[in-house]
Amino acid sequence: MNSSRRLWLGLGVLLLLSFSVLLWVGGEIHRVMPPIPSAVVTEDGTTVYTRADIQKGRQVWQSIGGQQLGSIWGHGSYVAPDWTADWLHREAVAWLDIDARRETSHAYSKLPEDTQAAFAARLQPRIRKNTYDASNDTVTISTDRALAMAQVAAHYESLFSNDPATLELRKAYAMKDNTVLTSEHRAALNAFIWWSAWSAVTERPGKAVTYTNNWPHDALVGNEPPGQLLMWTVFSELFLIAGIALLGWHHARHKEEAPAALPATDPLALIRITPSMKATAKYFWLVVALFLTQILLGAITAHYQVEGQEAYGFALANYLPYSLSRTWHTQLAVLWIATAWLGMGLYIAPAISGHEPKHQRFGVNFLFTCLIVIVVGAFAGQWFAVMQKLGLDKNFWFGHQGWEYVDLGRFWQLFLFVGLGVWLFLVGRALWPALRKGGESKSITMLLFLSTVCIGLFYGAGLMWGEHTHLSMVEYWRWWVVHLWVEGFFEVFATAVIAFLFTRLGLLRTSTATVAVLFATIVFLSGGVLGTLHHLYFTGTPTAVIALGASFSALEVVPLAFIGFEAYQTFKLGSATPWMQRYRWPILFFTAVAFWNVVGAGLFGFLINPPLPLYYMQGLNLTPLHGHTALFGVYGFLGVGLMLFCLRGIKPNVVWNERVLKTSFWAFNVGLAGMALLTLLPIGVIQLDAAIEHGYWYARSAELMQKPIIQLLVWMRVPGDTIFSVGALSLAYFVIRLIAPKQATLEVPKGVQVAER
Repeated sequence: MNSSRRLWLGLGVLLLLSFSVLLWVGGEIHRVMPPIPSAVVTEDGTTVYTRADIQKGRQVWQSIGGQQLGSIWGHGSYVAPDWTADWLHREAVAWLDIDARRETSHAYSKLPEDTQAAFAARLQPRIRKNTYDASNDTVTISTDRALAMAQVAAHYESLFSNDPATLELRKAYAMKDNTVLTSEHRAALNAFIWWSAWSAVTERPGKAVTYTNNWPHDALVGNEPPGQLLMWTVFSELFLIAGIALLGWHHARHKEEAPAALPATDPLALIRITPSMKATAKYFWLVVALFLTQILLGAITAHYQVEGQEAYGFALANYLPYSLSRTWHTQLAVLWIATAWLGMGLYIAPAISGHEPKHQRFGVNFLFTCLIVIVVGAFAGQWFAVMQKLGLDKNFWFGHQGWEYVDLGRFWQLFLFVGLGVWLFLVGRALWPALRKGGESKSITMLLFLSTVCIGLFYGAGLMWGEHTHLSMVEYWRWWVVHLWVEGFFEVFATAVIAFLFTRLGLLRTSTATVAVLFATIVFLSGGVLGTLHHLYFTGTPTAVIALGASFSALEVVPLAFIGFEAYQTFKLGSATPWMQRYRWPILFFTAVAFWNVVGAGLFGFLINPPLPLYYMQGLNLTPLHGHTALFGVYGFLGVGLMLFCLRGIKPNVVWNERVLKTSFWAFNVGLAGMALLTLLPIGVIQLDAAIEHGYWYARSAELMQKPIIQLLVWMRVPGDTIFSVGALSLAYFVIRLIAPKQATLEVPKGVQVAER
């Protein structure tokens, strides 16, 4: 008990300190983020852009999908270019061409290399100079720079319209014709993209680095990795080694306690299934429907990289543009996993307490209806937004916010936040009797309850920005949702749920499980909270973000180095006693979680997380390599495993189709590995080489991405995706057959006593 109290105290102190630092960093970001000037004027007083133009341009960018169509500052999708890097390089080349033609009567590209180098050396101090005047809130540019900007703006005006001159480029970028309908909106979009590029090349006052810490890499304008990136990358490696050493020392000192005598029968089979627990079955139907839809949209999104605007000759972009298919694909990934976990919470709470609150079933059904309304309403609004049928005034509230993973319009965000509040209320009141009762399992129940509170409340971080909040601050709060809500507290919730299940099954001593769960939570959150900052190195943030992000994101990987022990123990528990065969497949899915935690979150995560590697890799295909293998490999497998545990309880006396589950399990693993190793990894490595050699702009350019080797590797996704789809269809078939009452084959397994239902 004393050990448990010390761990609770340590967890409380850790969270207090971590969030204090995280909030302090938010204040620092607000203080040093790149300014949005009231006007951009030439030396002769001509106004080029105003703050209103820049802000309206961001509204336009968000309405067409924002981060789902190319990226800004490296955050977004991967087929279209990073608009920041693309504009910056084009503007530099145009400016050099103006200089070269004036002085030599030749285009810059036609000059000898030594002459080109001389022109570039003269350009760098001019393009990097900070001409923002805080006293009158303006940025002053030269006439030559204004001419160069006009040339790039003309290119973008053509690209985002239906101009035949840029049709092939639109296809390469998977952009539909008339991505932005009006010339007025295209001009405003140019202002926003220019501002993002200006921030990336303009040095901070009194500093030798730009607002984005010299990102993106482009030697032409002097954007090279600053020395601090190398320094903090080295520290990141040292923190990782030290953390692994300390955790290894802990594992060596704390030998495993012998398990108690295993029960003769399945204890979970004796749990009385309440009406509200039965009602959660429909959540798992929804999980299957959302999952299959997500896979279909993933196939469509991947195919756009081949044909650009069509699907085998059909003009698909006119009805389901790339930015929309990718929006729905990424959102559904979070939604189906979250739905599985929400259903698990509603199922497990009465199971823990043995108490069915009044009207609990109605609450479960009401929340389910709300989820359906949110999905349908939000997706419809996004279609109208991307098709440019909604208008900028309504887009923020009902259309497409443009932020990856939090694309929902603000109205639907609020609706979802209220829905999570309802879920928190339903789970909390069902757990309350168990919390009041106390007992040996109180710590695990309390951790489960607190993680439920965090899941319900931390989505509110997505409400902390407004329509015109600075881009740096939006990114800061957005990663609270993506990193802390999705990757953080859901994992704590799942850890507590699994601990409860294993203690109820008699496979772990409650005292042992309590200490293990609290310790694992402390280790995970010690790096997880401040590790959020590794997403913010190049988003207009100060050096403190790099220092803290590099140090603590390395600690995120530490527990993954020893997760193999957990996988081995989990696998052993699956065959500890004959009746445990009933839980063989949920436990195998948990074992897969451990494997992909090491590979997807650990290996591929640390590949890109340190500052110097991320400087070159951010927004390349090495990012979705980590994203796919971590999101589905960890949270997807975990969601499926938890769902199977619930289904075993809802239908305790139904024979499972082992062959179908075996097909699903191995198809998921093989398909995910194929997608990662045959396509995402090799394309990412090719892009990385291009980014280092030629610049980030080239690594994301159509010139590179349309090369035959890249197109071949894109097609190499087909085997892995096909196998993965077989796994999804097998899982769907299993769930539908299991829940459908007419299809059920009844059996009371040997050694299982089933409670009255």
